Amino acid sequence: MNEAAFTPLMVTVFAPMLGIPLLARIRTLPLAGWTNLGLCLIEFFASLITARIVLHGGAFAAHGLRIDAFNVYLVVLTTFVGLTTAIFSRPYMAEVCEQGRITRKRMRLYHAMFQGFQFTMLLALTTDNLGVLWVAVEGATLATVLLVSLYRTPESVEAAWKYFILCGVGIALALFGTVLVYFAAQQVVTHPEDGLTWSILYTHAHVLNPTVMAIAFVFLLVGYGTKVGLVPMHFWLPDAHSEGPTPVSAVLSGLLLNVALYAVVRFKMLVDGALAAGTTPQIAGHLMMAFGLLSFVVAVFSLQRQRDIKRMFSYSSIEHMGLMTFAFGIGGPLATFAGLLHMLVHSLTKSAIFVTVGHASHIAGTQSIDHIRGLIRTQPSVGWGLLLGVAAIAGFPPFGIFTSEFLVLSATMESWPWLTLFLFSGLVVAFAGLFRNLHPMVYGTAPEGQTPVRANMLPVLVHLLLVLWLGLAIPGFLSGWLDQVTVLIAGQGMLS
Repeated sequence: MNEAAFTPLMVTVFAPMLGIPLLARIRTLPLAGWTNLGLCLIEFFASLITARIVLHGGAFAAHGLRIDAFNVYLVVLTTFVGLTTAIFSRPYMAEVCEQGRITRKRMRLYHAMFQGFQFTMLLALTTDNLGVLWVAVEGATLATVLLVSLYRTPESVEAAWKYFILCGVGIALALFGTVLVYFAAQQVVTHPEDGLTWSILYTHAHVLNPTVMAIAFVFLLVGYGTKVGLVPMHFWLPDAHSEGPTPVSAVLSGLLLNVALYAVVRFKMLVDGALAAGTTPQIAGHLMMAFGLLSFVVAVFSLQRQRDIKRMFSYSSIEHMGLMTFAFGIGGPLATFAGLLHMLVHSLTKSAIFVTVGHASHIAGTQSIDHIRGLIRTQPSVGWGLLLGVAAIAGFPPFGIFTSEFLVLSATMESWPWLTLFLFSGLVVAFAGLFRNLHPMVYGTAPEGQTPVRANMLPVLVHLLLVLWLGLAIPGFLSGWLDQVTVLIAGQGMLS
Protein backbone atom coordinates (compact mmCIF):
# COMPACT_ATOMS: atom_id res chain seq x y z
CA MET A 1 0.00 0.00 0.00
CA ASN A 2 0.99 3.67 -0.29
CA GLU A 3 3.15 4.54 2.74
CA ALA A 4 2.00 8.15 2.45
CA ALA A 5 -1.53 6.96 3.18
CA PHE A 6 -0.37 4.91 6.16
CA THR A 7 1.73 7.67 7.78
CA PRO A 8 -1.14 9.73 9.26
CA LEU A 9 -2.59 6.58 10.82
CA MET A 10 0.75 5.81 12.47
CA VAL A 11 0.92 9.38 13.79
CA THR A 12 -2.63 9.12 15.15
CA VAL A 13 -2.00 5.87 17.00
CA PHE A 14 1.59 6.23 18.16
CA ALA A 15 1.91 9.95 18.93
CA PRO A 16 0.23 9.41 22.34
CA MET A 17 2.56 6.48 23.05
CA LEU A 18 5.55 8.78 22.56
CA GLY A 19 3.81 11.33 24.77
CA ILE A 20 3.74 8.99 27.77
CA PRO A 21 7.50 9.14 28.65
CA LEU A 22 7.68 12.78 27.52
CA LEU A 23 4.91 13.98 29.85
CA ALA A 24 6.18 11.80 32.68
CA ARG A 25 9.41 13.85 32.67
CA ILE A 26 8.02 17.38 32.29
CA ARG A 27 8.02 18.98 35.74
CA THR A 28 6.70 22.43 34.77
CA LEU A 29 2.93 22.28 35.15
CA PRO A 30 1.96 24.86 32.46
CA LEU A 31 4.34 23.27 29.95
CA ALA A 32 2.92 19.80 30.67
CA GLY A 33 -0.64 21.06 30.11
CA TRP A 34 0.25 22.70 26.80
CA THR A 35 2.27 19.66 25.67
CA ASN A 36 -0.68 17.37 26.41
CA LEU A 37 -2.94 19.70 24.44
CA GLY A 38 -0.47 19.87 21.54
CA LEU A 39 -0.24 16.09 21.31
CA CYS A 40 -4.04 15.81 21.24
CA LEU A 41 -4.15 18.42 18.47
CA ILE A 42 -1.63 16.45 16.39
CA GLU A 43 -3.62 13.25 16.93
CA PHE A 44 -6.86 14.92 15.86
CA PHE A 45 -5.51 16.41 12.63
CA ALA A 46 -3.75 13.15 11.75
CA SER A 47 -7.04 11.29 12.27
CA LEU A 48 -8.84 13.72 9.95
CA ILE A 49 -6.26 13.04 7.21
CA THR A 50 -6.67 9.30 7.79
CA ALA A 51 -10.45 9.61 7.56
CA ARG A 52 -10.21 11.52 4.29
CA ILE A 53 -7.99 8.79 2.83
CA VAL A 54 -10.40 6.02 3.90
CA LEU A 55 -13.51 7.80 2.66
CA HIS A 56 -12.01 8.43 -0.77
CA GLY A 57 -9.81 5.36 -1.18
CA GLY A 58 -11.45 2.69 0.97
CA ALA A 59 -10.10 0.49 3.77
CA PHE A 60 -6.40 -0.33 4.03
CA ALA A 61 -4.19 -2.45 6.27
CA ALA A 62 -0.48 -2.64 7.05
CA HIS A 63 1.85 -3.55 9.91
CA GLY A 64 -0.94 -5.15 11.95
CA LEU A 65 -3.26 -2.14 11.75
CA ARG A 66 -6.42 -1.99 9.68
CA ILE A 67 -8.60 1.04 9.06
CA ASP A 68 -12.07 1.07 7.52
CA ALA A 69 -15.19 3.22 7.68
CA PHE A 70 -16.24 1.76 11.04
CA ASN A 71 -13.13 2.30 13.09
CA VAL A 72 -11.98 5.52 11.41
CA TYR A 73 -15.31 7.07 12.38
CA LEU A 74 -14.59 6.20 16.02
CA VAL A 75 -10.92 7.19 15.75
CA VAL A 76 -11.90 10.72 14.70
CA LEU A 77 -14.47 10.88 17.51
CA THR A 78 -11.89 9.67 20.05
CA THR A 79 -9.24 12.18 19.03
CA PHE A 80 -11.78 15.03 18.90
CA VAL A 81 -13.19 14.38 22.37
CA GLY A 82 -9.64 13.83 23.63
CA LEU A 83 -8.68 17.25 22.23
CA THR A 84 -11.64 19.13 23.72
CA THR A 85 -11.14 17.37 27.05
CA ALA A 86 -7.47 18.41 27.02
CA ILE A 87 -8.55 22.00 26.38
CA PHE A 88 -10.79 21.82 29.45
CA SER A 89 -8.30 19.79 31.45
CA ARG A 90 -5.35 22.19 31.21
CA PRO A 91 -6.73 25.04 33.41
CA TYR A 92 -9.08 22.79 35.40
CA MET A 93 -6.40 20.39 36.63
CA ALA A 94 -3.97 23.29 37.24
CA GLU A 95 -6.56 24.77 39.60
CA VAL A 96 -7.05 21.40 41.30
CA CYS A 97 -3.29 21.23 41.84
CA GLU A 98 -3.25 24.79 43.24
CA GLN A 99 -5.96 23.79 45.72
CA GLY A 100 -3.66 21.05 47.01
CA ARG A 101 -5.91 18.14 46.05
CA ILE A 102 -3.08 16.51 44.08
CA THR A 103 0.68 16.99 44.04
CA ARG A 104 2.78 18.10 41.09
CA LYS A 105 4.25 14.60 40.89
CA ARG A 106 0.78 13.16 40.46
CA MET A 107 0.06 15.79 37.81
CA ARG A 108 2.87 14.24 35.76
CA LEU A 109 1.19 10.87 36.24
CA TYR A 110 -2.13 12.39 35.16
CA HIS A 111 -0.79 13.82 31.90
CA ALA A 112 1.21 10.69 31.07
CA MET A 113 -1.78 8.42 31.70
CA PHE A 114 -4.08 10.72 29.73
CA GLN A 115 -1.94 10.02 26.68
CA GLY A 116 -1.63 6.38 27.70
CA PHE A 117 -5.41 6.14 27.77
CA GLN A 118 -5.60 7.73 24.31
CA PHE A 119 -2.98 5.33 22.96
CA THR A 120 -4.69 2.17 24.23
CA MET A 121 -8.09 3.25 22.91
CA LEU A 122 -6.72 4.17 19.48
CA LEU A 123 -4.75 0.92 19.29
CA ALA A 124 -7.87 -1.08 20.22
CA LEU A 125 -9.83 0.66 17.48
CA THR A 126 -7.24 0.23 14.71
CA THR A 127 -5.62 -3.16 15.33
CA ASP A 128 -6.50 -6.01 12.99
CA ASN A 129 -5.51 -8.60 15.60
CA LEU A 130 -8.10 -9.73 18.14
CA GLY A 131 -5.38 -10.59 20.65
CA VAL A 132 -3.93 -7.08 20.43
CA LEU A 133 -7.46 -5.74 20.81
CA TRP A 134 -7.74 -7.60 24.10
CA VAL A 135 -4.34 -6.32 25.27
CA ALA A 136 -5.24 -2.74 24.34
CA VAL A 137 -8.55 -2.84 26.22
CA GLU A 138 -6.73 -4.26 29.26
CA GLY A 139 -4.16 -1.47 28.89
CA ALA A 140 -6.97 1.09 28.90
CA THR A 141 -8.18 -0.46 32.16
CA LEU A 142 -4.76 -0.09 33.79
CA ALA A 143 -4.39 3.51 32.62
CA THR A 144 -7.79 4.53 33.92
CA VAL A 145 -7.28 2.77 37.26
CA LEU A 146 -4.37 5.15 37.88
CA LEU A 147 -6.49 8.10 36.75
CA VAL A 148 -9.54 7.20 38.84
CA SER A 149 -7.40 6.89 42.00
CA LEU A 150 -5.53 10.14 41.31
CA TYR A 151 -6.93 12.01 44.34
CA ARG A 152 -5.82 9.16 46.65
CA THR A 153 -8.85 9.60 48.91
CA PRO A 154 -10.26 6.43 50.51
CA GLU A 155 -13.28 6.70 48.21
CA SER A 156 -11.22 7.10 45.02
CA VAL A 157 -8.91 4.22 45.93
CA GLU A 158 -11.92 2.01 46.66
CA ALA A 159 -13.51 3.00 43.34
CA ALA A 160 -10.27 2.23 41.49
CA TRP A 161 -10.00 -1.21 43.12
CA LYS A 162 -13.63 -2.01 42.34
CA TYR A 163 -13.04 -0.91 38.76
CA PHE A 164 -9.85 -2.97 38.49
CA ILE A 165 -11.33 -6.15 39.99
CA LEU A 166 -14.66 -6.14 38.13
CA CYS A 167 -13.13 -5.19 34.79
CA GLY A 168 -10.28 -7.64 35.41
CA VAL A 169 -12.79 -10.45 35.77
CA GLY A 170 -14.62 -9.24 32.69
CA ILE A 171 -11.49 -9.00 30.57
CA ALA A 172 -10.49 -12.52 31.67
CA LEU A 173 -13.81 -13.81 30.32
CA ALA A 174 -13.18 -11.88 27.11
CA LEU A 175 -9.78 -13.58 26.85
CA PHE A 176 -11.41 -17.01 27.10
CA GLY A 177 -13.86 -16.02 24.37
CA THR A 178 -10.97 -14.87 22.20
CA VAL A 179 -9.22 -18.21 22.73
CA LEU A 180 -12.37 -20.00 21.58
CA VAL A 181 -12.46 -17.86 18.43
CA TYR A 182 -8.83 -18.77 17.78
CA PHE A 183 -9.70 -22.46 18.26
CA ALA A 184 -12.51 -22.19 15.72
CA ALA A 185 -10.20 -20.36 13.30
CA GLN A 186 -7.51 -23.05 13.36
CA GLN A 187 -9.91 -25.39 11.59
CA VAL A 188 -10.30 -23.11 8.56
CA VAL A 189 -7.30 -20.77 8.15
CA THR A 190 -4.21 -21.79 6.21
CA HIS A 191 -1.63 -20.25 8.52
CA PRO A 192 -2.02 -20.61 12.31
CA GLU A 193 -0.76 -17.06 12.89
CA ASP A 194 -3.81 -15.76 10.99
CA GLY A 195 -6.19 -17.22 13.56
CA LEU A 196 -6.67 -13.88 15.33
CA THR A 197 -6.60 -11.58 12.29
CA TRP A 198 -10.06 -10.06 12.10
CA SER A 199 -10.07 -9.30 8.38
CA ILE A 200 -9.12 -12.90 7.52
CA LEU A 201 -11.65 -14.34 9.96
CA TYR A 202 -14.34 -12.11 8.48
CA THR A 203 -13.78 -13.56 5.01
CA HIS A 204 -13.95 -17.10 6.47
CA ALA A 205 -16.77 -16.41 8.93
CA HIS A 206 -19.27 -18.58 7.04
CA VAL A 207 -17.14 -21.71 7.61
CA LEU A 208 -16.25 -21.13 11.27
CA ASN A 209 -17.69 -23.68 13.70
CA PRO A 210 -21.07 -22.17 14.68
CA THR A 211 -21.30 -23.91 18.07
CA VAL A 212 -17.86 -22.77 19.17
CA MET A 213 -18.49 -19.24 17.91
CA ALA A 214 -21.84 -19.03 19.73
CA ILE A 215 -20.23 -20.13 23.01
CA ALA A 216 -17.34 -17.72 22.44
CA PHE A 217 -19.72 -14.80 21.95
CA VAL A 218 -21.34 -15.41 25.34
CA PHE A 219 -17.96 -14.96 27.04
CA LEU A 220 -17.04 -12.03 24.81
CA LEU A 221 -20.33 -10.22 25.43
CA VAL A 222 -20.09 -10.63 29.20
CA GLY A 223 -16.37 -9.80 29.17
CA TYR A 224 -16.35 -6.71 27.00
CA GLY A 225 -19.88 -5.90 28.22
CA THR A 226 -18.35 -5.30 31.65
CA LYS A 227 -16.37 -2.43 30.09
CA VAL A 228 -19.49 -1.22 28.27
CA GLY A 229 -21.24 -0.98 31.64
CA LEU A 230 -23.96 -3.52 30.89
CA VAL A 231 -26.08 -4.75 33.79
CA PRO A 232 -25.32 -6.72 35.96
CA MET A 233 -21.58 -6.00 35.43
CA HIS A 234 -22.02 -2.25 35.75
CA PHE A 235 -21.24 -1.58 39.43
CA TRP A 236 -17.75 -0.18 38.77
CA LEU A 237 -18.97 2.59 36.48
CA PRO A 238 -20.82 4.95 38.88
CA ASP A 239 -17.98 4.78 41.43
CA ALA A 240 -15.25 5.36 38.85
CA HIS A 241 -17.09 8.33 37.36
CA SER A 242 -17.94 9.94 40.70
CA GLU A 243 -14.54 9.61 42.42
CA GLY A 244 -12.12 10.32 39.56
CA PRO A 245 -11.16 13.77 38.25
CA THR A 246 -13.80 15.36 36.01
CA PRO A 247 -11.71 15.10 32.77
CA VAL A 248 -11.37 11.37 33.45
CA SER A 249 -15.15 11.05 33.81
CA ALA A 250 -15.57 12.86 30.48
CA VAL A 251 -13.31 10.49 28.52
CA LEU A 252 -14.49 7.38 30.38
CA SER A 253 -18.13 7.99 29.54
CA GLY A 254 -17.56 9.62 26.18
CA LEU A 255 -14.91 7.28 24.77
CA LEU A 256 -13.99 4.09 26.65
CA LEU A 257 -17.52 2.70 26.67
CA ASN A 258 -17.65 3.13 22.88
CA VAL A 259 -14.39 1.22 22.43
CA ALA A 260 -15.72 -1.77 24.39
CA LEU A 261 -18.98 -1.74 22.42
CA TYR A 262 -16.95 -1.55 19.20
CA ALA A 263 -15.19 -4.78 20.21
CA VAL A 264 -18.54 -6.50 20.84
CA VAL A 265 -19.89 -5.41 17.44
CA ARG A 266 -16.74 -6.62 15.65
CA PHE A 267 -17.16 -10.08 17.20
CA LYS A 268 -20.88 -10.06 16.44
CA MET A 269 -20.05 -9.63 12.77
CA LEU A 270 -17.99 -12.85 12.90
CA VAL A 271 -20.64 -14.78 14.83
CA ASP A 272 -23.43 -13.65 12.51
CA GLY A 273 -21.43 -14.97 9.55
CA ALA A 274 -20.75 -18.29 11.26
CA LEU A 275 -24.41 -18.81 12.23
CA ALA A 276 -25.99 -17.43 9.06
CA ALA A 277 -26.94 -20.86 7.71
CA GLY A 278 -27.85 -22.39 11.08
CA THR A 279 -31.09 -22.75 12.99
CA THR A 280 -30.36 -19.78 15.31
CA PRO A 281 -28.72 -17.17 13.06
CA GLN A 282 -29.66 -14.23 15.30
CA ILE A 283 -28.46 -15.57 18.67
CA ALA A 284 -25.74 -12.90 19.02
CA GLY A 285 -28.23 -10.15 18.28
CA HIS A 286 -30.78 -11.57 20.70
CA LEU A 287 -28.20 -11.72 23.49
CA MET A 288 -27.24 -8.10 22.84
CA MET A 289 -30.88 -7.07 22.84
CA ALA A 290 -31.48 -8.82 26.17
CA PHE A 291 -28.43 -7.30 27.91
CA GLY A 292 -29.09 -3.91 26.35
CA LEU A 293 -32.73 -3.77 27.37
CA LEU A 294 -31.96 -4.98 30.90
CA SER A 295 -29.26 -2.32 31.27
CA PHE A 296 -31.55 0.36 29.92
CA VAL A 297 -34.41 -0.45 32.30
CA VAL A 298 -32.22 -0.82 35.41
CA ALA A 299 -30.36 2.42 34.66
CA VAL A 300 -33.42 4.62 34.12
CA PHE A 301 -34.80 3.64 37.51
CA SER A 302 -31.44 3.75 39.28
CA LEU A 303 -30.69 7.31 38.22
CA GLN A 304 -33.86 8.43 40.03
CA ARG A 305 -32.31 7.52 43.39
CA GLN A 306 -28.90 9.17 42.98
CA ARG A 307 -27.98 12.19 45.10
CA ASP A 308 -24.46 12.58 43.66
CA ILE A 309 -24.52 14.48 40.38
CA LYS A 310 -21.71 12.44 38.78
CA ARG A 311 -23.33 9.15 39.79
CA MET A 312 -26.63 10.30 38.30
CA PHE A 313 -25.02 10.99 34.93
CA SER A 314 -23.07 7.73 35.20
CA TYR A 315 -26.36 5.84 35.30
CA SER A 316 -27.45 7.94 32.34
CA SER A 317 -24.39 6.58 30.50
CA ILE A 318 -25.43 3.02 31.36
CA GLU A 319 -28.90 3.81 30.04
CA HIS A 320 -27.57 5.05 26.71
CA MET A 321 -25.01 2.26 26.31
CA GLY A 322 -27.83 -0.20 26.90
CA LEU A 323 -29.86 1.52 24.19
CA MET A 324 -26.94 1.32 21.74
CA THR A 325 -26.33 -2.36 22.54
CA PHE A 326 -30.03 -3.02 22.00
CA ALA A 327 -29.96 -1.23 18.63
CA PHE A 328 -26.93 -3.17 17.37
CA GLY A 329 -28.62 -6.33 18.61
CA ILE A 330 -31.67 -5.68 16.45
CA GLY A 331 -29.42 -5.41 13.43
CA GLY A 332 -30.62 -4.33 10.01
CA PRO A 333 -29.81 -1.03 8.34
CA LEU A 334 -32.09 1.29 10.31
CA ALA A 335 -31.18 0.01 13.78
CA THR A 336 -27.47 -0.10 12.93
CA PHE A 337 -27.51 3.44 11.58
CA ALA A 338 -29.36 4.57 14.72
CA GLY A 339 -26.81 2.86 16.98
CA LEU A 340 -23.90 4.49 15.16
CA LEU A 341 -25.49 7.93 15.30
CA HIS A 342 -26.28 7.45 18.99
CA MET A 343 -22.64 6.57 19.71
CA LEU A 344 -21.62 9.87 18.17
CA VAL A 345 -24.15 12.20 19.79
CA HIS A 346 -23.95 10.50 23.19
CA SER A 347 -20.16 10.86 23.30
CA LEU A 348 -20.33 14.55 22.42
CA THR A 349 -23.16 15.28 24.83
CA LYS A 350 -22.00 13.28 27.82
CA SER A 351 -18.44 14.58 27.73
CA ALA A 352 -19.87 18.15 27.60
CA ILE A 353 -22.09 17.39 30.59
CA PHE A 354 -19.21 16.11 32.71
CA VAL A 355 -17.20 19.25 31.90
CA THR A 356 -20.15 21.35 33.11
CA VAL A 357 -20.63 19.14 36.16
CA GLY A 358 -16.98 19.65 37.10
CA HIS A 359 -17.46 23.41 37.14
CA ALA A 360 -20.80 23.12 38.96
CA SER A 361 -19.29 21.01 41.74
CA HIS A 362 -16.44 23.53 42.10
CA ILE A 363 -18.95 26.37 42.44
CA ALA A 364 -21.00 24.52 45.07
CA GLY A 365 -18.02 22.86 46.76
CA THR A 366 -19.81 19.51 46.59
CA GLN A 367 -21.13 16.89 44.16
CA SER A 368 -24.35 16.50 46.14
CA ILE A 369 -27.44 17.25 44.07
CA ASP A 370 -29.16 18.52 47.23
CA HIS A 371 -26.56 21.27 47.72
CA ILE A 372 -25.94 22.46 44.14
CA ARG A 373 -28.28 25.42 43.78
CA GLY A 374 -28.73 28.59 41.76
CA LEU A 375 -26.07 27.99 39.12
CA ILE A 376 -27.70 30.24 36.55
CA ARG A 377 -27.58 33.15 39.00
CA THR A 378 -24.07 32.51 40.30
CA GLN A 379 -22.45 31.75 36.92
CA PRO A 380 -24.89 31.87 33.96
CA SER A 381 -22.55 30.08 31.52
CA VAL A 382 -22.36 27.01 33.79
CA GLY A 383 -26.09 27.09 34.53
CA TRP A 384 -27.01 27.30 30.86
CA GLY A 385 -24.44 24.65 29.99
CA LEU A 386 -25.98 22.20 32.46
CA LEU A 387 -29.52 23.05 31.35
CA LEU A 388 -28.82 22.56 27.66
CA GLY A 389 -26.66 19.49 28.28
CA VAL A 390 -29.43 17.77 30.22
CA ALA A 391 -31.99 18.77 27.59
CA ALA A 392 -29.76 17.19 24.95
CA ILE A 393 -29.01 13.95 26.85
CA ALA A 394 -32.68 13.53 27.77
CA GLY A 395 -33.59 13.48 24.07
CA PHE A 396 -35.24 16.88 23.89
CA PRO A 397 -35.72 18.05 20.27
CA PRO A 398 -34.04 19.37 18.20
CA PHE A 399 -30.83 17.88 19.65
CA GLY A 400 -29.22 14.90 17.91
CA ILE A 401 -30.08 12.38 20.63
CA PHE A 402 -33.77 12.94 19.87
CA THR A 403 -33.04 11.91 16.26
CA SER A 404 -31.07 8.79 17.16
CA GLU A 405 -33.58 7.69 19.80
CA PHE A 406 -36.43 8.22 17.34
CA LEU A 407 -34.61 5.99 14.84
CA VAL A 408 -34.06 3.31 17.50
CA LEU A 409 -37.78 3.41 18.36
CA SER A 410 -38.67 3.21 14.65
CA ALA A 411 -36.39 0.20 14.15
CA THR A 412 -37.90 -1.47 17.22
CA MET A 413 -41.40 -0.81 15.93
CA GLU A 414 -40.47 -2.53 12.65
CA SER A 415 -38.85 -5.63 14.16
CA TRP A 416 -40.08 -5.99 17.75
CA PRO A 417 -43.16 -3.75 18.09
CA TRP A 418 -44.13 -5.05 21.54
CA LEU A 419 -40.79 -3.84 22.96
CA THR A 420 -41.40 -0.26 21.81
CA LEU A 421 -43.55 0.44 24.87
CA PHE A 422 -40.72 -0.58 27.22
CA LEU A 423 -38.25 1.71 25.44
CA PHE A 424 -40.60 4.67 25.24
CA SER A 425 -41.65 4.33 28.89
CA GLY A 426 -38.01 4.11 29.96
CA LEU A 427 -37.11 7.27 28.02
CA VAL A 428 -39.98 9.12 29.70
CA VAL A 429 -38.89 7.95 33.17
CA ALA A 430 -35.27 9.00 32.51
CA PHE A 431 -36.44 12.37 31.16
CA ALA A 432 -38.53 13.00 34.27
CA GLY A 433 -35.74 11.96 36.65
CA LEU A 434 -33.16 14.23 35.03
CA PHE A 435 -35.38 17.30 34.91
CA ARG A 436 -36.70 16.76 38.44
CA ASN A 437 -33.16 17.19 39.73
CA LEU A 438 -32.14 19.82 37.18
CA HIS A 439 -34.61 22.55 38.11
CA PRO A 440 -33.36 23.32 41.66
CA MET A 441 -29.71 23.01 40.64
CA VAL A 442 -30.10 25.61 37.91
CA TYR A 443 -32.93 27.85 39.16
CA GLY A 444 -32.90 27.27 42.92
CA THR A 445 -31.81 29.84 45.49
CA ALA A 446 -28.03 30.13 45.51
CA PRO A 447 -26.42 29.62 48.95
CA GLU A 448 -25.05 32.75 50.58
CA GLY A 449 -21.43 33.35 49.66
CA GLN A 450 -21.49 31.15 46.52
CA THR A 451 -19.15 32.68 43.93
CA PRO A 452 -18.20 31.98 40.30
CA VAL A 453 -15.12 29.95 39.42
CA ARG A 454 -12.66 30.12 36.54
CA ALA A 455 -14.60 28.13 33.94
CA ASN A 456 -13.65 26.98 30.45
CA MET A 457 -16.95 26.40 28.67
CA LEU A 458 -15.59 26.34 25.10
CA PRO A 459 -15.65 22.49 24.84
CA VAL A 460 -19.25 22.47 26.10
CA LEU A 461 -20.30 25.10 23.54
CA VAL A 462 -18.61 23.27 20.65
CA HIS A 463 -20.03 19.86 21.59
CA LEU A 464 -23.60 21.08 22.11
CA LEU A 465 -23.56 23.07 18.87
CA LEU A 466 -22.47 19.92 17.02
CA VAL A 467 -25.21 17.86 18.69
CA LEU A 468 -27.76 20.56 17.81
CA TRP A 469 -26.53 20.58 14.20
CA LEU A 470 -26.84 16.79 13.97
CA GLY A 471 -30.41 17.05 15.29
CA LEU A 472 -31.43 19.64 12.73
CA ALA A 473 -29.75 18.06 9.70
CA ILE A 474 -27.19 15.29 9.33
CA PRO A 475 -24.57 16.56 6.84
CA GLY A 476 -24.34 14.61 3.60
CA PHE A 477 -20.73 13.53 4.17
CA LEU A 478 -21.59 12.18 7.65
CA SER A 479 -24.72 10.42 6.41
CA GLY A 480 -22.69 8.76 3.65
CA TRP A 481 -19.98 7.88 6.16
CA LEU A 482 -22.42 6.23 8.55
CA ASP A 483 -24.09 4.50 5.63
CA GLN A 484 -20.74 2.92 4.70
CA VAL A 485 -20.41 1.62 8.25
CA THR A 486 -23.98 0.33 8.14
CA VAL A 487 -23.15 -1.60 4.96
CA LEU A 488 -20.11 -3.09 6.68
CA ILE A 489 -21.95 -4.12 9.86
CA ALA A 490 -25.45 -4.96 8.66
CA GLY A 491 -24.64 -5.90 5.10
CA GLN A 492 -27.17 -3.40 3.73
CA GLY A 493 -27.31 0.34 3.22
CA MET A 494 -29.89 2.88 4.29
CA LEU A 495 -31.72 4.99 1.82
CA SER A 496 -30.04 8.40 1.98
